[in-house]
Amino acid sequence: MARKSALINAMELSARKAARKLNRDFNEVEHLQVSRKGPADFVSQADLTAEATLREELGRLRPDFGFILEEGGVVPSKDGVHSWVIDPLDGTTNFLHGLPHFAISIGVKAGKEIIAGIVLDPIRDELFWAEKGVGSFMNSRRLRVSNRKSMADCILATGIPFAGIADHDKFLKEVAAVMEVSAGIRRFGVASLDLAYVAAGRFDGFWERNLKEWDMAAGIIIAREAGAMVSQLDGGEKMLEKGDILATAGGINKSMLDIFRKIRLGR
Repeated sequence: MARKSALINAMELSARKAARKLNRDFNEVEHLQVSRKGPADFVSQADLTAEATLREELGRLRPDFGFILEEGGVVPSKDGVHSWVIDPLDGTTNFLHGLPHFAISIGVKAGKEIIAGIVLDPIRDELFWAEKGVGSFMNSRRLRVSNRKSMADCILATGIPFAGIADHDKFLKEVAAVMEVSAGIRRFGVASLDLAYVAAGRFDGFWERNLKEWDMAAGIIIAREAGAMVSQLDGGEKMLEKGDILATAGGINKSMLDIFRKIRLGR
């Protein structure tokens, strides 16, 4: 296997420190301080504590890097190039409902390009990581996307729009179209892990709209380095700016793009 670089080691060290606190809080979830910040969109003390830990640790290990943070906003980089893109608790709603499926996601941008990323599942102790040109791994195991070519054999993942999010009707058309030709659809509620699962071949594809940069940055490079085809739903490359994403194994990419194209054209 490839040896982890100093950059990956810095992310892992920081994520594992934050994960210890998340696991502690998860075991006492009923006592967490919770405030509403939007329809079905929560922020807890656990988010804030994890983000503070990551910012402190990563800032110490790479003081010239900037930050793009879910809760804390943007902190410009001192070197003018590199930024950490952080979701300290992807799957907050799962976390607050006692569902053991959430993650810490950290990506690295050099300019506009994602060059490295990790997604840590604290419950399963699964660390997904990738660096440009190095490959994608889960702990020490090399990852490759599935080789399925028939939609009838494939399981797809998605994110369902909830209260306050637009495009419910469009999403229902997409689900109906995918249901008709696939082996099933799953909705786990953690985009970073959905992308990592595509990399691992657990899902054959994933699509979602209305995501933020920190939801996708690490997952995109993990999926791509495992051989996934990653784009917007219309095939474009502005996932981080536009918020919509499609990641698939190569064998079904055209089929999935065709589904979304036909819906856009009203067919």
